Amino acid sequence: MKKTILITGGAGFIGSNFVRYIYNHYPDYRLIVLDALTYAANIAYLPVDINKDYDNERLIFWYGNIKNGELVDTLVSQSDIVVHFAAETHVTRSIYDNYLFFETDVIGTQTIANSVLKYRNKIERFIHISTSEVYGTAETEKMNEDHPLKPLSPYAAAKAGADRLVYSYWKTYEIPVIIVRPFNNYGPHQHLEKVVPRFITSCILNEKLKVHGDGLAARDFIYVEDTCKALDIILHYDINKIAGEIFNIASGCHRTILSIAKDIIKLMNKSEELITFTGDRPGQVFRHTGDYSKFNKLTGWSPQIDWQKGLIKTIEWYSNNVNIWTPMIWMREVPIITKSGKRELH
Repeated sequence: MKKTILITGGAGFIGSNFVRYIYNHYPDYRLIVLDALTYAANIAYLPVDINKDYDNERLIFWYGNIKNGELVDTLVSQSDIVVHFAAETHVTRSIYDNYLFFETDVIGTQTIANSVLKYRNKIERFIHISTSEVYGTAETEKMNEDHPLKPLSPYAAAKAGADRLVYSYWKTYEIPVIIVRPFNNYGPHQHLEKVVPRFITSCILNEKLKVHGDGLAARDFIYVEDTCKALDIILHYDINKIAGEIFNIASGCHRTILSIAKDIIKLMNKSEELITFTGDRPGQVFRHTGDYSKFNKLTGWSPQIDWQKGLIKTIEWYSNNVNIWTPMIWMREVPIITKSGKRELH
């Protein structure tokens, strides 16, 4: 095997898509997946059936928590590269259960970083998956890597803490860190709590599509396969040119939540009468538009799958995998208490 890659959170949304991508493109790589299998993860997303193919040498699955230092040390010591996806990731759920977010996203990341430091002579690179949510609402037309960090939710604050923690390990110890800030990803395997699969599955079930506030909050959406291709480049790029760097992975354009609902309804031949409005989401970012020019100038990467094509591929996956996502339906909404004291489902 040429490389052994430890992928934390590899049974989650972006993580599992990345595992599948690397497994299919690099048959001589060995993958170690560490996942706690929380509500948003599923072993069915992995490219092998670990219940039947447990002797597979190319993909080894470990059920465990990234806060388990002894386990993490064991797996990092066997690896050449660490790609750290594992995190709690939902804005609304972070309001409902914020302690878990700081525990996993910050303390868990510290555990990974300490282990990379311990085995620094073996680890070729440590890729930390941050998020565009660390920026807060856009203060410029497009948000580059120097945009101020002004997180607006407990989730965003926890990820900002992890982001800066990893960067501090680069500045203090010069471990080979690369920080990636993906903007809103969509595609197969995403939990129904996120807006694109929530709208798609609502259309499949002929239910109302709930839009927060007036629906004009806007995000930069990128298809998950494009993110995987960007990470592939980072995985193989000259480490001397990217160690300590931060890269946005984005589409470079934004679209409103209301327009997303309308696009999905149109593609699925439904009526816009299905759209209904609910209260504004606390911690809501008004607009995100990513500037990926830094990564583009260095590597030539740019997104290849446009919004409509990616949306069609995503609709197809959810339409063809009803048995996988049906058990998640009850988790599409989370009860929260708004700042006015009102209890709402978001």
